[in-house]
Amino acid sequence: MTLPPRLHAINEGLAFLIEIAALAVLAWWGWQSVESRVLGLLVAVAAPAAAAVLWGMFAAPRARIPVPLPGVLVVKAVVFGAASAALYAMGHVSWAAVAVVVAVANTALATLDRRAAMHRQA
Repeated sequence: MTLPPRLHAINEGLAFLIEIAALAVLAWWGWQSVESRVLGLLVAVAAPAAAAVLWGMFAAPRARIPVPLPGVLVVKAVVFGAASAALYAMGHVSWAAVAVVVAVANTALATLDRRAAMHRQA
């Protein structure tokens, strides 16, 4: 299934917004996860930084270590899953569910589109 160009662009833009939102949620969770403000700041920086490094190494379009599609999907599941778990842990159960649904739908569309494009090139 190849997405029409406009829908492809919208889905790619949404993917970027979801990725940024995941990092923001991880920072928010980090800030609120511990009593100490110093440790909270440390976790608020470390959690999204770890997710960004993982993403950049394996899941980004220009990843430092290219992996097959299943590997990319695992990294996306870890990062989006961590953000959703963070929302849930902070008591935002509905937002956690919305985050899961949006991330899965966006990733599924992108994956189908990517596979169709690879088959066209072959």
